[in-house]
Amino acid sequence: MLGRRGNTVGSGRATPLILHLLDSSSLPLGRTLVPGCMELGHDVIAMANPERFVVGLDISEKALKKANETYGSAPNAKYFAFVKEDVFTWRPDELFDLIFDYVFFCAIELELRPAWAKSMYELLKPDGELITLMYPITDHVGGAPYKVSVSAYEDVLVPLGFKAVSIEENPDSIPTRKMLARWKKIN
Repeated sequence: MLGRRGNTVGSGRATPLILHLLDSSSLPLGRTLVPGCMELGHDVIAMANPERFVVGLDISEKALKKANETYGSAPNAKYFAFVKEDVFTWRPDELFDLIFDYVFFCAIELELRPAWAKSMYELLKPDGELITLMYPITDHVGGAPYKVSVSAYEDVLVPLGFKAVSIEENPDSIPTRKMLARWKKIN
């Protein structure tokens, strides 16, 4: 059963932050990418509308098959696509206005973070926005998920030409996921 904004009721829902940004009309419109969307795809579905085409990207064929089975007949299905590609090598014909990263940065090995930043830069249009919901903000060792911090993002994004537009605590999240950062790609 579909609830508001197309998110599935009962089997999960979109990230509270995404719902907040949608409710406050502060989520940019245009072509949007959610890397590492997994089989759930809740954020993809919630954001998809006639003014925001959303691509959920993952390398797992099994995850994407599940996402397509779950959401393929959603009322807003023509406004999203699940794509099996590697974010580190995929370069689509059209760049994105917005990228939302919640669970991808924390899942990759630490030495891959500069490559992640390079991919975000190459996939985003000039003046495009990267939104990062930082998770997990803890002191644990190892992973995945690997711990993150504001400086971990700054270290890889700023040298490539990203500027932090805002970094603030997110009141719609649990303590280990409190930091929300909005980055602009500056040329």
